[in-house]
Amino acid sequence: MSPVEEESQRAPNALPGGLAALWLLLLVLWIVFNASAAPAILLVGVLAAGVIAWIFTTRSAVWSDVRLTPLRLYHFLCYAGVFLVEMVKANLGMLRYVYAPRIDIHPGIVRIDLRLSSPIGRLALANSIALTPGSLVMDIDDDALFIHWLDVRTTDAELATEMIAGAFDKHLGKVFG
Repeated sequence: MSPVEEESQRAPNALPGGLAALWLLLLVLWIVFNASAAPAILLVGVLAAGVIAWIFTTRSAVWSDVRLTPLRLYHFLCYAGVFLVEMVKANLGMLRYVYAPRIDIHPGIVRIDLRLSSPIGRLALANSIALTPGSLVMDIDDDALFIHWLDVRTTDAELATEMIAGAFDKHLGKVFG
Protein backbone atom coordinates (compact mmCIF):
# COMPACT_ATOMS: atom_id res chain seq x y z
CA MET A 1 0.00 0.00 0.00
CA SER A 2 1.36 3.40 -0.96
CA PRO A 3 1.85 6.18 1.61
CA VAL A 4 -0.94 8.17 -0.06
CA GLU A 5 -3.38 5.25 0.31
CA GLU A 6 -2.32 4.81 3.94
CA GLU A 7 -2.88 8.53 4.46
CA SER A 8 -6.42 8.32 3.13
CA GLN A 9 -7.26 5.25 5.26
CA ARG A 10 -6.01 6.77 8.49
CA ALA A 11 -8.64 7.50 11.11
CA PRO A 12 -9.70 11.18 11.13
CA ASN A 13 -8.39 11.68 14.70
CA ALA A 14 -5.12 9.80 14.17
CA LEU A 15 -1.90 11.76 14.39
CA PRO A 16 0.22 11.81 11.24
CA GLY A 17 3.08 9.31 11.20
CA GLY A 18 6.40 10.80 12.16
CA LEU A 19 4.85 13.77 13.97
CA ALA A 20 6.48 12.94 17.31
CA ALA A 21 9.86 12.23 15.72
CA LEU A 22 9.91 15.45 13.74
CA TRP A 23 8.59 17.48 16.68
CA LEU A 24 11.32 16.13 18.97
CA LEU A 25 14.03 16.75 16.37
CA LEU A 26 12.89 20.33 15.81
CA LEU A 27 12.59 20.98 19.54
CA VAL A 28 16.11 19.70 20.22
CA LEU A 29 17.48 21.84 17.39
CA TRP A 30 15.60 24.85 18.81
CA ILE A 31 17.14 24.34 22.24
CA VAL A 32 20.63 23.81 20.80
CA PHE A 33 20.47 26.89 18.57
CA ASN A 34 19.12 29.06 21.38
CA ALA A 35 21.65 27.62 23.86
CA SER A 36 19.04 27.92 26.58
CA ALA A 37 16.27 25.93 28.19
CA ALA A 38 14.62 28.92 29.86
CA PRO A 39 10.84 28.43 30.27
CA ALA A 40 9.90 31.17 27.78
CA ILE A 41 12.31 29.84 25.13
CA LEU A 42 11.13 26.28 25.73
CA LEU A 43 7.47 27.28 25.39
CA VAL A 44 8.08 29.05 22.08
CA GLY A 45 10.15 26.07 20.89
CA VAL A 46 7.46 23.56 21.86
CA LEU A 47 4.81 25.54 20.02
CA ALA A 48 6.91 26.35 16.94
CA ALA A 49 8.20 22.80 16.62
CA GLY A 50 4.66 21.45 17.00
CA VAL A 51 3.21 23.69 14.31
CA ILE A 52 6.05 23.06 11.87
CA ALA A 53 5.99 19.28 12.51
CA TRP A 54 2.22 19.17 12.04
CA ILE A 55 2.42 21.11 8.76
CA PHE A 56 5.18 18.90 7.36
CA THR A 57 3.62 15.59 8.40
CA THR A 58 0.11 16.43 7.18
CA ARG A 59 1.23 17.83 3.83
CA SER A 60 3.80 15.19 2.88
CA ALA A 61 4.01 11.41 3.00
CA VAL A 62 7.82 11.57 3.45
CA TRP A 63 7.55 11.41 7.26
CA SER A 64 4.84 8.71 7.28
CA ASP A 65 7.29 5.83 7.80
CA VAL A 66 9.26 7.53 10.57
CA ARG A 67 8.27 6.23 13.98
CA LEU A 68 9.92 7.29 17.21
CA THR A 69 11.18 4.20 19.05
CA PRO A 70 13.97 3.89 21.61
CA LEU A 71 16.11 1.93 19.12
CA ARG A 72 15.65 4.54 16.39
CA LEU A 73 16.38 7.32 18.86
CA TYR A 74 19.56 5.50 19.91
CA HIS A 75 20.70 5.13 16.29
CA PHE A 76 19.85 8.76 15.57
CA LEU A 77 22.05 9.83 18.48
CA CYS A 78 24.80 7.51 17.22
CA TYR A 79 24.42 9.04 13.75
CA ALA A 80 24.71 12.53 15.26
CA GLY A 81 27.95 11.47 17.00
CA VAL A 82 29.34 9.92 13.81
CA PHE A 83 28.38 13.05 11.87
CA LEU A 84 30.16 15.24 14.41
CA VAL A 85 33.33 13.11 14.23
CA GLU A 86 33.26 13.08 10.41
CA MET A 87 32.72 16.85 10.37
CA VAL A 88 35.75 17.42 12.60
CA LYS A 89 37.89 15.05 10.51
CA ALA A 90 36.86 16.76 7.28
CA ASN A 91 37.56 20.22 8.70
CA LEU A 92 41.00 19.12 9.89
CA GLY A 93 41.63 17.73 6.41
CA MET A 94 40.68 21.07 4.87
CA LEU A 95 42.96 22.82 7.36
CA ARG A 96 45.80 20.60 6.19
CA TYR A 97 45.14 21.58 2.56
CA VAL A 98 44.91 25.28 3.37
CA TYR A 99 48.17 25.44 5.31
CA ALA A 100 50.17 23.05 3.15
CA PRO A 101 53.02 24.69 1.21
CA ARG A 102 51.90 22.79 -1.89
CA ILE A 103 48.30 21.70 -2.38
CA ASP A 104 48.32 18.14 -3.67
CA ILE A 105 44.69 17.31 -4.46
CA HIS A 106 42.98 15.26 -7.13
CA PRO A 107 39.42 16.61 -7.49
CA GLY A 108 36.83 14.66 -9.39
CA ILE A 109 33.31 13.27 -9.49
CA VAL A 110 32.65 9.80 -8.12
CA ARG A 111 29.56 7.66 -8.04
CA ILE A 112 28.42 6.11 -4.79
CA ASP A 113 25.63 3.57 -4.40
CA LEU A 114 22.62 4.35 -2.25
CA ARG A 115 21.74 1.60 0.21
CA LEU A 116 18.90 3.57 1.81
CA SER A 117 15.41 3.20 0.39
CA SER A 118 13.39 5.93 2.10
CA PRO A 119 13.39 9.44 0.63
CA ILE A 120 14.05 11.07 4.02
CA GLY A 121 16.99 8.70 4.65
CA ARG A 122 18.47 9.55 1.26
CA LEU A 123 18.01 13.24 1.98
CA ALA A 124 19.75 12.88 5.35
CA LEU A 125 22.65 11.04 3.70
CA ALA A 126 22.99 13.59 0.89
CA ASN A 127 22.95 16.45 3.41
CA SER A 128 25.50 14.69 5.62
CA ILE A 129 27.85 14.32 2.68
CA ALA A 130 27.29 17.88 1.43
CA LEU A 131 27.86 19.38 4.89
CA THR A 132 31.25 17.74 5.38
CA PRO A 133 33.96 19.89 3.77
CA GLY A 134 35.66 18.36 0.75
CA SER A 135 32.57 16.76 -0.75
CA LEU A 136 29.49 18.03 -2.52
CA VAL A 137 26.47 16.12 -3.80
CA MET A 138 26.05 17.04 -7.46
CA ASP A 139 23.25 14.73 -8.57
CA ILE A 140 21.06 11.85 -7.49
CA ASP A 141 20.08 9.28 -10.08
CA ASP A 142 17.94 6.29 -9.05
CA ASP A 143 20.16 4.42 -6.59
CA ALA A 144 23.32 6.51 -6.95
CA LEU A 145 24.70 9.80 -5.76
CA PHE A 146 27.30 11.66 -7.78
CA ILE A 147 29.73 13.40 -5.47
CA HIS A 148 32.33 16.04 -6.26
CA TRP A 149 35.18 14.88 -4.07
CA LEU A 150 38.05 17.30 -3.45
CA ASP A 151 40.65 14.55 -3.18
CA VAL A 152 39.52 11.45 -5.06
CA ARG A 153 41.18 8.40 -3.56
CA THR A 154 39.29 5.81 -5.63
CA THR A 155 36.91 5.70 -8.56
CA ASP A 156 35.52 2.28 -7.65
CA ALA A 157 31.86 2.80 -6.69
CA GLU A 158 31.91 0.26 -3.83
CA LEU A 159 35.08 1.65 -2.24
CA ALA A 160 33.93 5.25 -2.72
CA THR A 161 30.57 4.38 -1.15
CA GLU A 162 32.30 2.93 1.88
CA MET A 163 34.76 5.82 2.19
CA ILE A 164 32.20 8.61 1.78
CA ALA A 165 28.90 7.24 3.06
CA GLY A 166 29.89 4.18 5.07
CA ALA A 167 30.06 6.00 8.39
CA PHE A 168 26.53 7.37 7.97
CA ASP A 169 24.76 4.44 6.25
CA LYS A 170 24.65 2.06 9.21
CA HIS A 171 22.79 4.39 11.55
CA LEU A 172 20.67 6.19 8.95
CA GLY A 173 19.47 2.80 7.71
CA LYS A 174 18.29 1.92 11.23
CA VAL A 175 16.57 5.29 11.67
CA PHE A 176 14.94 5.79 8.28
CA GLY A 177 15.31 2.51 6.40
